[in-house]
Amino acid sequence: MTVPRVDLLTRQLDTAWALFEYHLKDLDDAQCLWEPAAGCWTVHRQDDGRWTADWQVPEPEPVPTLTIGWLTWHIGFWWTTTLGHCFGDGAPPREEITWPGGAEAAADWLRGLRDDWRARLSELTDADLDSTDRTAGLWGQDETLANVAGWVSVELTKNVAEIGYVRHLYAARA
Repeated sequence: MTVPRVDLLTRQLDTAWALFEYHLKDLDDAQCLWEPAAGCWTVHRQDDGRWTADWQVPEPEPVPTLTIGWLTWHIGFWWTTTLGHCFGDGAPPREEITWPGGAEAAADWLRGLRDDWRARLSELTDADLDSTDRTAGLWGQDETLANVAGWVSVELTKNVAEIGYVRHLYAARA
């Protein structure tokens, strides 16, 4: 039997993910790499074949326009980081979290992260959700695991909406 709050968190995740699957349908590499504006943030293939993402610390205000490739990298970045801190030994440096190099590979990567996150959520107890033991390395503050799990669904929903909007712009460009 699942913990009621875990059930709520997984339902929220599943709702956000259903929207993502809608936007992933027929997503191709051209759409991922299309730049909707000059100076937008995207992903770049390096000489060694790895794909890296534009990034600046601190982020500029406003953040530049984003490509779908960058957005899918960003989801993979924050989810890898969150999984590493909450359920592992920490997260790799941002520079080591690279885009897999195409729409299909990015979708598979993100599906794997979702599956891992969802499986780990299903094992949690109320005490786990209320604890800050697993989250102390995130954002320099002590958030409960329940708050972090809720943030994952909100951040995913936001990023998926951004992907959907860029897809709409791509379709309207002609």
